[in-house]
Amino acid sequence: MHYSTDYKNSIENKSDFWKQQASKLYWKKFPEMILNSKDDNAYDWFSDGLTNMSYLCIDAQIEQGRGNQTAIIYDSPVTNIIQKISYIDLKEEVENLAGVLRHKGLRKGDTCIIYMPMIPQAVFSMLACARLGVIHSVVFGGFAPNELALRIEDAKPKMIISADFGIEFDKKIYYKPLLDDAINLSNYKPQNCLIYHRDVENVVLDNKIYLDYVSEVCKKYTASVEWFSSTHPLYILYTSGTTGKPKGIVRDTGGYATALKYTMDHIYNTHAGEVFWAASDVGWVVGHSYIVYGPLLQGCTTVLFEGKPIRTPDAGTFWRVCHQHQVKTMFTAPTAIRAIKKEDFEGVFLNKYDLSNLRYLFLAGERCDPATFDWAKSRLQIPVIDHWWQTESGWPMLALEMSNPTSPNPKAGSSNYPVSGFDVQILDEEGNVLNAHQEGFVAIKLPLPPGCLIALWNQPHGFHQSYLSKFEGYYLAGDGGYFDEEGYFYIMGRIDDVINVAGHRLSTGEMEEILASHPDIAECAVVGIDDALRGQRPIGFVVLKDQVEKSLEQIQEETIQKIRSYIGAVAFYRNTVVVKRLPKTRSGKILRKNLRMLADAIEFTIPSTIDDPVILDEIKEALEMQKIGKMFDI
Repeated sequence: MHYSTDYKNSIENKSDFWKQQASKLYWKKFPEMILNSKDDNAYDWFSDGLTNMSYLCIDAQIEQGRGNQTAIIYDSPVTNIIQKISYIDLKEEVENLAGVLRHKGLRKGDTCIIYMPMIPQAVFSMLACARLGVIHSVVFGGFAPNELALRIEDAKPKMIISADFGIEFDKKIYYKPLLDDAINLSNYKPQNCLIYHRDVENVVLDNKIYLDYVSEVCKKYTASVEWFSSTHPLYILYTSGTTGKPKGIVRDTGGYATALKYTMDHIYNTHAGEVFWAASDVGWVVGHSYIVYGPLLQGCTTVLFEGKPIRTPDAGTFWRVCHQHQVKTMFTAPTAIRAIKKEDFEGVFLNKYDLSNLRYLFLAGERCDPATFDWAKSRLQIPVIDHWWQTESGWPMLALEMSNPTSPNPKAGSSNYPVSGFDVQILDEEGNVLNAHQEGFVAIKLPLPPGCLIALWNQPHGFHQSYLSKFEGYYLAGDGGYFDEEGYFYIMGRIDDVINVAGHRLSTGEMEEILASHPDIAECAVVGIDDALRGQRPIGFVVLKDQVEKSLEQIQEETIQKIRSYIGAVAFYRNTVVVKRLPKTRSGKILRKNLRMLADAIEFTIPSTIDDPVILDEIKEALEMQKIGKMFDI
């Protein structure tokens, strides 16, 4: 493998490397203890340093002369609102809201749940909590009451900040009834709920714990910055757990800020005054890292987008935002690009806009198939970088450093190279390091660099048990993959997406790549279903491009032959299910587990993260129509 000087230094001289990166930020007290080992193979970064993330994102930028620069562009095609908020205005909003929190008794170490749509008040709330050392936990707006109740019971928030409704396409999703139900279901009750009313004519506060956001903020209880240890938790972000109980990923402050600064400089190559747009949601880790904290501490203008890649109003929405706001760096999920590609394959909407300012398109959230990569690259004529990371890491583990003019070119199907600080290895079942083109477990040699999770909330040994126990000295990422002879890494999907067909371990990610290369397929998912003879066998779910007129039988035959020609008869691929849509989370991840359970006729609870539950009924009908799945013994 060929590594940059930065990468080598980050692995061989960890403390010196990250001390130098930390020096690029303001510290109330610069740390002397750079890397500190703890029990259970856990580590602290910069433990004796004093800092404040809200200060780094707001006050430090004003002190460097950026007060009148736009900090946030709120672009909401679902409400036809575009609002620009300067760093000075941002400071006033955050100070006033922090004053409300302090007045209501919130202090360092208390927790606050933020349950809001993609509106500026969500960002104000995150930064106000950070200003006081209140640990925030953002829950995706519109989550079902039961799921919200689980998070309330685990995080035990002294306050919940919410809004009266969010908007999905042209439909209002009323949050307050969901919040009411969640609080009723939870054994723990918050002291107060601060409600932001988007529709001021319908303000109804029917519970004594509810407070009106605007009325409280207008009282102007300002709160100054407080300084905290670098290791003080900034937030809890819940991710799915194998037991059904969500896992609360805990992120520190100073290490996280240092890592985000490094990525803005080196991976995204986006600097103060430039426009950065992560088309995600603040409920996900991408929203925390690259809508809020990363761009603001870098002095950028960040875009807060309330809409979808299609139907708000059309497949040109993303390109309109890039054109109108002169976006330099864009970050979204492959599924968003696939949705645009399906509706505008020829780029008619795209060609309406001047995208000369757009320098990079970064993709993450799930693996980008080569067909989608090639389409985006050919249409945009800019580097398209698929990069890989997790809620747990908080920032990219595999990517390319676009600040380096000698950086390798992105490669289709690959998440590219390990990022500075991440010693990425591919291991076999016994923990042996594998060579090029040998598929195995993706693992990171300890210690993890700054900015990664430091614990699981309310689970003293959870971090070690969940991530560090399988391979001594390694963090287990939970994904399978390999690297090639040039050092490019390929992430093939979750470990449980590797299926066993008559003793042959086969990657569903590889099969998806093959199906996605079919000229008539817009997107696809492959899962392993039960097979009495072989243990498992793969079936594919595909969404066809618009105007495809081939018969179901023809699509079946062509896809079966395609898998056979690339993998062979050993795959025993026999069925392709044509569907209108694939079930996805709101962040764009395909719910493959639920596809498998549908085909295997296993009852399950509809996940709270699903974008549209109706899709599951549509897929069940398609399975029945084609007589595929366990109910038909096929």
